[in-house]
Amino acid sequence: MPDHLDALAGLTLIFVAAGMVKGVIGLGLPTVAMAFLTLTMPPADAAAILVLPSFVTNVWQLAGPQLARLLRRLWSMQLASALATVATAHWLGAVSSAGAVAGLGAALMLYALTGLAPVRLELPAAVEPWLGPVVGAATGAVTAMTGVFVIPAVPYLHALRLSPDDLVQALGISFTVSTIALAISLAGEGQFGWPNAGASALALTAAFAGMILGTMLRARMAPATFRRWFFIGLLLLGAHLLLRGLF
Repeated sequence: MPDHLDALAGLTLIFVAAGMVKGVIGLGLPTVAMAFLTLTMPPADAAAILVLPSFVTNVWQLAGPQLARLLRRLWSMQLASALATVATAHWLGAVSSAGAVAGLGAALMLYALTGLAPVRLELPAAVEPWLGPVVGAATGAVTAMTGVFVIPAVPYLHALRLSPDDLVQALGISFTVSTIALAISLAGEGQFGWPNAGASALALTAAFAGMILGTMLRARMAPATFRRWFFIGLLLLGAHLLLRGLF
């Protein structure tokens, strides 16, 4: 019983922290949660627990007046992402390949480095019809192998120079599609089902509590400062997971 309570307490703290990050900077909940959960459990189990809180919080994020317009603009990227997630999971296994931990570490490090980079890319609209599906397919492959769906989707969406509100919705769309595709892949591998329901429900509650705390913290702390330290921490955690996966 004490071990069980310790596990529940650890799960709660992880999702409160992940929700707080999302409350401050508008993203990072699945990434932070996946990174810390993988320190204590197999990546596939961590991804299964993450599905419900990720789905609910990102559906909340994607709602807005420009949803239909953004879906028309981003549909090919999202379709490619979903198909690549399911296909890669079928080929390699959903977040269960031998290199899953190392791959997760590498993805986190790459994401952190793009977040810390002083230069922001800017892409012309003319490249979207062909580059969007390529980015979506790459994101889907990374999602299936690591359980995180930020690379290269997030840098790409930032490079489109969307308005702040449109960017928040676009990220919500991308994360929601990736979460659904990952859930389908995990279910196909028999890794997502009722045994994870209780942990997912607890994680969702903790994530919402963290988001409320993060919103309060945002009023007291410069988001840019918080974002910088978030990416530094993510870089160090990614390096740890990469080394652990390799050695």
